[in-house]
Amino acid sequence: MEVTLDSIRDIKLYQSKNGYRFSVDALLLYSFVHMPLAQKIADLGAGSGIIGLLLAKKYPSADVSLFEIQDRLATVAEKNIVLNSLGKSVKVIQGDIREISAVTRPSADAGSFDMVVSNPPFRKERSGFVNPEEERAVARHEIKLKLPELVKASHYLLKTKGRFFLIHHPGRLAELVGALREKRMEVKRLRFVHSSASSEAKMVLVEALHGGRVGLKVERPLYIYDENGRYTEEMLALYATQ
Repeated sequence: MEVTLDSIRDIKLYQSKNGYRFSVDALLLYSFVHMPLAQKIADLGAGSGIIGLLLAKKYPSADVSLFEIQDRLATVAEKNIVLNSLGKSVKVIQGDIREISAVTRPSADAGSFDMVVSNPPFRKERSGFVNPEEERAVARHEIKLKLPELVKASHYLLKTKGRFFLIHHPGRLAELVGALREKRMEVKRLRFVHSSASSEAKMVLVEALHGGRVGLKVERPLYIYDENGRYTEEMLALYATQ
């Protein structure tokens, strides 16, 4: 597999040259995470590891587990851990999170995570154009992971009052809220992401609380581009090296 070496904020990252590469979604999700303290973090569908690695820098005392089903991406994630000297706090767990208890240590990991994050595939399996490149197809379509399965895995890992952060498509928000409530996970915070102030929302950032009560905060919208088609100040700050 041909790779490129890129840098984002305060990490370096190997990425497949022709396969799956991270997008702005990863940075948006990372920026949405707000917890004063986290000791144990899981990134479900970690890809090359970008979100988990950024969170490892943000929470230096945390243990971070990167869950990834695809062999090549798991290998790249392991290389990125070494590249960023994070081997003491970050690890890759390769396996199918639809069978989450089989790929973790059941007695140790069930109900033990403070935080779960995920940038999952947005599209249902037979909707729209499916990329012929497998890595990209699996990242964008629910070929190997459907929304209720993602919620089930998150519920399994999270401790009571643990928090689940994810980014998804606004058109599936009602479906997401329903799936979360089935697992006693309540949406506490939303932020809609727009390309510009004149466009409809293209993504939504969601924070859910395991065992939380009803009560929702909708934050101000996030705009990616200003009226001149340039990144907004907030977006520029996301890319800035700390």
